[in-house]
Amino acid sequence: MSQQQFFATTAKGVEEVLAAELTRSGLSGVVQENGGVRFAGGLEAAYRANLWSRTASRILMPLAEFPCQSPDELYQGVRAIRWTEFLTPAHTLAVDCNLRDSALTHSGFVALKTKDAVVDELRDRLGSRPSVDTKDPDLRINVRLFKNRCTVSLDLSGMPLDRRGYRLERHEAPLKENLAAALVELSGWDCSTPFVDPMCGTGTIAIEAALKALRIPPGLLRGSFGFQRWPGFDKKLWQRLVDEARQGVLSALPAPVFGSDISHSAVAMAHQNARRAGVGDLVTLGRGELAELTPPPGPGVLVFNPPYGKRLGEEEALKPLYKQIGDILKQRCKGYNAYLFTGNLELAKSVGLKASRRIVLFNGPIECRLLKYEMY
Repeated sequence: MSQQQFFATTAKGVEEVLAAELTRSGLSGVVQENGGVRFAGGLEAAYRANLWSRTASRILMPLAEFPCQSPDELYQGVRAIRWTEFLTPAHTLAVDCNLRDSALTHSGFVALKTKDAVVDELRDRLGSRPSVDTKDPDLRINVRLFKNRCTVSLDLSGMPLDRRGYRLERHEAPLKENLAAALVELSGWDCSTPFVDPMCGTGTIAIEAALKALRIPPGLLRGSFGFQRWPGFDKKLWQRLVDEARQGVLSALPAPVFGSDISHSAVAMAHQNARRAGVGDLVTLGRGELAELTPPPGPGVLVFNPPYGKRLGEEEALKPLYKQIGDILKQRCKGYNAYLFTGNLELAKSVGLKASRRIVLFNGPIECRLLKYEMY
C-alpha cells in the first residue's frame, strides 16, 4: 500500500490532544478536524496508530467521498467502490452509520442501503455474496453523511479503541478509557511527579496514567483488531511493531500513581482492572475517605472525577462534596496542579476556587469541563 489517507475519530474536545499524540508517534500529514484527526501513510502508519493511540476511538481508511441526497445516489456511490479488494463472499461484514444535516435522515436505512450495494456488487462479480454479522464482522464499513456528502471508510480498529480489554466489570457510569487517557494528557502530567486520583472508582484514570508512564501501548492489551482479518494483513509488519513496543516498556513507574475511593466494591474492581492491564503491582490503590486525603508533598497532579448529579434533586446533595474538594485543595495540596472533571458547572462553583483554565470536553452527549486549579 502506498500513501493513503486515514482518519482517527475521537470524543468532541479531544481532537487537539489526539493530533499531538499522532505527531509524537511519528505519523505524517497530521491535520486536526472536527471529530477527529486526519493523517497519511502506508500500512505501518495505520497499524502504529491502532497500537499506540491512547485517545482515538477508531482508525478509519476513507475509500470514497461523493454527493448524496437520495437513496439511489448512495447506492450507486457505494457500488462504484472496488469491494473485491477488501472482501470475498467468505467474509462477514457490518455497516456503522453517522448522519448529520443531510436529506437522508434514518441511519438504519442508510446502513441497509450501503450493505445492499456492497453485496450486490460482490454477487455480480464473484457469483455469491458475503453475509452480515453485526456483532463480530470480518470487515466493518463506516458511512458518514454530513451536509449531503457521503464518506465511505473501512474501520481498521474493529472494536472501538477505548475497549482496551482490562475493564471487564462495569461500575455505574464509567469513564471511557480513551477519555480517561485524554484527561491524563490534558493534566500536563510528565510522569516525573506523583499522580493522584482520590475518587478513582474502578481505577480507569489511574490505570491510564500508569500505562502512559510505563510506555505500554494500549493496543498491546487487546485481543485483536479489525485489520488483522483483512485479505492484505501484513503479519510480519504487525509483529515487528508489537515486538518493538514490548522492548520499550519500563519495569517500574518513574513516579508513584495513587488511586483511592470510598467504595469497597469499586476499589476491588480497580484492583482487578489494574491486574488485567499489567500494572497491578505498580499502582497504589486503596479504600479511602476524601476527608483523609493527604497527597505526598508537591509538586504533583491531582485529578478529581466526582459525580455530577444528572438526576433531579441530586445537585443539592452534591454541593457539600464539591465544597469539601475545594477545602482539601486549599489546606493540603500545596504545589499541586489539580483538575476537576465535571458535567455540572453550577456544582463546580461550590469548590470556591478560581480555575486558571477551563477545557470543554464531551463525555458521550454530556458537555463537561476540565477545570484547572493551581495550588501554589
